[in-house]
Amino acid sequence: MEKHTVIAIDGPAGSGKSTVAKLIAGRLNFVYIDTGAMYRALTLKAMREKIDLEDAAALTELARATKIDLAHDAGLKVFLDGEDVTGLIRTPELTNNVKHVAGVAGVRSEMVKLQQAIGRRRSSVLEGRDIGTVVFPDAQYKFYLDAHIEERTKRRHKELLESGMHVTLDAMKQDIETRDTSDIERKVGALKKAEDAVVVDTTHLTIDEVVEKLLSHIRP
Repeated sequence: MEKHTVIAIDGPAGSGKSTVAKLIAGRLNFVYIDTGAMYRALTLKAMREKIDLEDAAALTELARATKIDLAHDAGLKVFLDGEDVTGLIRTPELTNNVKHVAGVAGVRSEMVKLQQAIGRRRSSVLEGRDIGTVVFPDAQYKFYLDAHIEERTKRRHKELLESGMHVTLDAMKQDIETRDTSDIERKVGALKKAEDAVVVDTTHLTIDEVVEKLLSHIRP
């Protein structure tokens, strides 16, 4: 395998890409670059500083002046200007605000530079919406994970229940449908399958089966 290999995993919410990306990174001893966590960290800073989330120029300037680091120590840790914010970036309010920050072209430009810099230093696994099309269009391995919306709804619903949050299946399905539409139609960083990506339907597969399927393409 090449010295610095990049594995790009894209797909909609609930397709299993985050869990799969972490496991593959662990199996191959690659760094897992959680792009979503990076946007969440910046969103946290914007909320703390009470920046208008509709002010693209202010958010872009904030991104340029912010240092976000990822570390792996018994799990992924996210640092915002040196502060460990791993446990602070998953609140419902913050989750609802991430789309405003992630949708700013200037912010995404700054984040992509940071993600590319990490990927150049060490073999990496990244997951998101536009990794194989925008962040690393020259990635050696590209995958697009998908699943039926009913299955994606059940997965996300289970995750929320396990984290102590209560929401109905109907509300969860509506939320995912809304996110799908937003992800596909956003002007920058839209959800899109790279033409050369391997498509994997995870609806009837376990996480371990998905991992093995991807690894079979990476190291046949």
